[in-house]
Amino acid sequence: MTEKLNTGSHDLPVSEALAAFMGTGWADTHRDDLTALPQAAYTAKRRAALAARFPGERLVIPSGTLKVRSNDSDYRFRAHSAFAYLTGDQEPDDVLVVEPSGAATLFLRPRSPRSAPGQAGQEFYRDRRYGEFWVGRRPDLAEAESLYLVDCAPIDQLGDALTGPARVLRGVDASVDALVPPHEGDAELEGFLSEMRLVKDEWEVAELQFSVEATVRGFEDVVRAIPQAMGHQRGERYLEGVFGLRSRLEGNAVGYDSIVASGAHACVLHWIRNDGALNGDDLLLLDAGVETDALYTADITRTLPLSGRFSPVQRQVYELVHQAQEAAIATLRPGARFRDFHQAAMRVIAEGLHDWGVLKIGADEALEPGSGLYRRYTLCSSGHMLGLDVHDCARARAETYLDGVLEEGQVLTVEPGLYLQPDDLTLPPELRGVGVRIEDDLVITADGARLMSSGLPRHPDEVEEWMAGLLP
Repeated sequence: MTEKLNTGSHDLPVSEALAAFMGTGWADTHRDDLTALPQAAYTAKRRAALAARFPGERLVIPSGTLKVRSNDSDYRFRAHSAFAYLTGDQEPDDVLVVEPSGAATLFLRPRSPRSAPGQAGQEFYRDRRYGEFWVGRRPDLAEAESLYLVDCAPIDQLGDALTGPARVLRGVDASVDALVPPHEGDAELEGFLSEMRLVKDEWEVAELQFSVEATVRGFEDVVRAIPQAMGHQRGERYLEGVFGLRSRLEGNAVGYDSIVASGAHACVLHWIRNDGALNGDDLLLLDAGVETDALYTADITRTLPLSGRFSPVQRQVYELVHQAQEAAIATLRPGARFRDFHQAAMRVIAEGLHDWGVLKIGADEALEPGSGLYRRYTLCSSGHMLGLDVHDCARARAETYLDGVLEEGQVLTVEPGLYLQPDDLTLPPELRGVGVRIEDDLVITADGARLMSSGLPRHPDEVEEWMAGLLP
C-alpha cells in the first residue's frame, strides 16, 4: 500500500520533469563506519529478560507516533520510554517484536528511496513528516542493525509478522493496536515494562549522573542570570530560557517542563506558566532537569532567595524543609520500605508546624491515616523513582514500588516541601505565600544511598555562600 505524501497546502506542485530529475544523480551515502550505541549491549540483556518473563509469547512494543502540535506542525518526537529502554532507537513509527522463541526484530521505516517509481521515490524531498530533505536522514536497515545490534526489517512487513496472539503495549500507536486483537495479558506486559526499570544497571546510573551534573551547571547558569532577569516583566520565563539553553547544549532537552516559580507561585506544585516578574524580596523555586541524548532525566529543586540572602521568615520555613529532607535521606538503604522516607520527612514537617502553632494537633495525631491535617501545607508525596521518565516506573504494581522495599541500583528523588498558600487564613500573615521545596536525586547503594546531586548546596548557609560566588 502506497502512503499518501505529507505535504502542505502551500507546497508548490511538482512537474513530471522535475520528478524525473529528482530521481537521478544521487551518490550512495550508505555508511559502513557506524558503531553500536553505548547502551546496545544493555538493551540486548533487557530484551532477553523480557522474553524470559513471557516465555513462548509474542510481545509488541511500539516507539510511538508523531503528534500534531497545530495544523501541519508536529511536536518534536520523543520515543516511548519502554521502547527506548529495549532498543536505544528514537525514531517514530518503529516497532519492536519479541518472538515466542525470544528472538527480536526491530521493524522500522527505512531511508527514503531516491529512485523508486511514483510517490515512494518522492518522499525524500516532498514529504514534510518523513522526507530526508525536511526532517533529516534516517538510518537504512543495515545501519540500524549496526547501531542497535538487533535484526531489523522494513515496517511494511510488520503485518505479516504479527500472526497469532500477542501481547501489545497499547495506547502508543493506534495502527499497531489495530493489527493485533486485545490480549488479556496486555496490562501485565505494560506493568512489567515499568517494573523491569526499577533497578538501574551501571550504564543507566552513569547516564543519570551525567544528567544531574549538567543540571547542576544549569542551576549555576540561572543564578548568574538573576540580575538580568530581574528587569524583565516575565523574569521567570527569562530564567526558564537560561536553563533550557543548558539542556539543549548538553542533552536532548529538558526532561519535563521547568518550574520557575517566584513568590507565591512557588505554592503551585506544578507551576509551568513561568510568566511572573521577579521581586528581590521573594524566593525563587526552581524545579528542573536536563534530559540526556539517551532520554534519562535529572529532577532537582532548589529554593533560592532572589536577593542572595534569606529573610528570617524565609529561613524559618527553609530550615524546616531541610530538616525534613535530612530525616528522609537518613532512612534510605536496601531493605527499607519505599514509603519510609516520606513518613520520616512528614513527621518532621508535622512537628515543626505544631511547634509554630500552625497545626493545632500534635504530630502523632496529625500523622494518623484518619487525620492527615498537616497535608494542607505539604500536599504531595516526598519523592519518586527517576530514570527515563521523571516519574519513572509509573505503571509498576504497588507491591513492587509504592509498597515495596528499596534495592541497590534504584534511583529516586527526595523532595519534601511546604506550600503556604497566600490566601490561607490558618496561617499568620508573615508565612502566607511562602513556598519551599528541596529535591535531590539519590542512588541506593549496598549500605545506604549516594547523593548524586551533591554538587548543589542544600543547607541555607551554604546556599547563600554559593549564590554569593555566582552573583555579580
